Amino acid sequence: MSDEVLHQTTKDLKEGKFILIDNEPCKIVEMDVSAPGKHGSAKVRIVAIGLFDNQKRTLVKPSGSDVDVPIITKKRAQVVSITGDNAQLMDMDTYETYELPIPQELKDKIKAGQEVEVLESMGKRLLSRILGE
Repeated sequence: MSDEVLHQTTKDLKEGKFILIDNEPCKIVEMDVSAPGKHGSAKVRIVAIGLFDNQKRTLVKPSGSDVDVPIITKKRAQVVSITGDNAQLMDMDTYETYELPIPQELKDKIKAGQEVEVLESMGKRLLSRILGE
């Protein structure tokens, strides 16, 4: 695995945390632990939503087994301009400019000049929220 992934056991996971399923960073929305059977250990069923593609994914693992957890970096950026459904952003630390699609829930709220939070993981970026609201 790359340096953008940590290893944790299923016991350390909670709803709202992140996990790597099918090589995609996902946010855990539901966790169920089944009782141990006569010949096996307890199983953990994890339901998660993809951070970048919003797809629902399910993972079933024995309790205490290792899982991969993505390292997610939060960065600050300023909205330079808005073109259609995309926002041109400038990273507040490196002054790099790039474009990202505007999430549906922010389409009517986002304006040029505002500071936003960008989540970055595994070479992908997501405009997550407007700062200062």
